[in-house]
Amino acid sequence: MSSVRVIAREAGVSIATVSRVLNNHPRVSAEVRDRVLAAANEQRYVSKVGKRSTANIGLLYTGELSIGSPFDAQLMWGMSGGLEQYDYDLMLLDAKRSMQSGETYSQMLMRKGVRGVVLRTTLATRNVCLAIADEGFPAVVIGDRFDHDAVRFIYSDSREPSREAIEHLVGLGHTRIGICLNNIADSDHADRLEGYHQALADHGMTRDRKLVFYVPAHRPGGAQLIRRVAAMSDRPTALYITDPATSAGAFKEARALGLRIPEDLSVIGFDDGDNRFDVHPEMSAVCQDTAALGREALAAVHEVIRGGDDQPVAIRKALRAWFEVHGSTAPPPCAGL
Repeated sequence: MSSVRVIAREAGVSIATVSRVLNNHPRVSAEVRDRVLAAANEQRYVSKVGKRSTANIGLLYTGELSIGSPFDAQLMWGMSGGLEQYDYDLMLLDAKRSMQSGETYSQMLMRKGVRGVVLRTTLATRNVCLAIADEGFPAVVIGDRFDHDAVRFIYSDSREPSREAIEHLVGLGHTRIGICLNNIADSDHADRLEGYHQALADHGMTRDRKLVFYVPAHRPGGAQLIRRVAAMSDRPTALYITDPATSAGAFKEARALGLRIPEDLSVIGFDDGDNRFDVHPEMSAVCQDTAALGREALAAVHEVIRGGDDQPVAIRKALRAWFEVHGSTAPPPCAGL
């Protein structure tokens, strides 16, 4: 079993020096710090913490930062309760900016004084999650899933409710149904696209690439989407917008262009909290409890830290997303928009 004594022996320093490095004490030379962290990483050492022991938990962005998104706001809100319960502090980290030349992810995280980490990833940066898992550092991926046995993850399964959302539109009589996705690929949006395709296939409807839109996942992206739709000669009569901020931007731009929802265009959005009730008409939406994801992720990281090497913790959990019907969907207009 790894211990401070073993790390001290491997690094050629005293136990007190190891303790100072692992507690991020400033009065340690860079050379000694790197040597101790390398030995700790080699030993896959994780400092165990009791219920009331202060430590940093990292929220590590492996790809593009999305701190201002509704998802991240709800995620951190959910984590906040666990921070108080377990007496942790939260540290926001950018993987690209935080790494120093030659160090592993575990070394970087220990250098920052982080004892466990929640990982935000995209399809392009899943390799970072795999590397951290292989290094044995306490980590839980949020909003994605992996086949790799060492990767712990918690996500919200939105594939089936996305299929239900398209079924609802088909049932209203829509045959030209568009979908809008984040232009940065991740597994959540891939699930929503798969649900869309499954519903079309179930009804023998042909896929039309012109009805699949990719925009940035923010309010201006929603405005861009509506302008693109308004300029089409053969417009969709309904849209499924798979991001909350994009949905809000679409509602605002539709109103500015005089495009009535749902009379001219039915819209199903996505909601990470209660934003579906903040637009007019209230938005039909696929919903997920992102605050619950945050609570679950923080509790899972705490469990992994407490378990250490003696009790490896396997965490592979899916929360339930759901579809709600409100006032933003109706039968298609009799004529074109």
